[in-house]
Amino acid sequence: MIVRILGEGQLKVADEHLDSLNELDGTLETAVNAGDEEAFRAALTALLSKVRAVGTKLPDDSLEHSDLFLPPEDATVEEVKELLGEEGLIPG
Repeated sequence: MIVRILGEGQLKVADEHLDSLNELDGTLETAVNAGDEEAFRAALTALLSKVRAVGTKLPDDSLEHSDLFLPPEDATVEEVKELLGEEGLIPG
């Protein structure tokens, strides 16, 4: 799957990482719903770090279709709340 981190670019992430990314997404969603800024910041950093660690960065001039969109590291709780769907940022 292709994941776009807004403001950074795209990464190709193998489907085998979906479960671990969903766990981190669940932690992020819980923090957003609780309005817990400290937990939110830690969860967002963990999610983005995991995507960067397991993903392969695509060239900046690549125009691949993104399957997932993740907020930038400096996103606010309110900005992420707007991006959350019924299944969080990462469906599945």
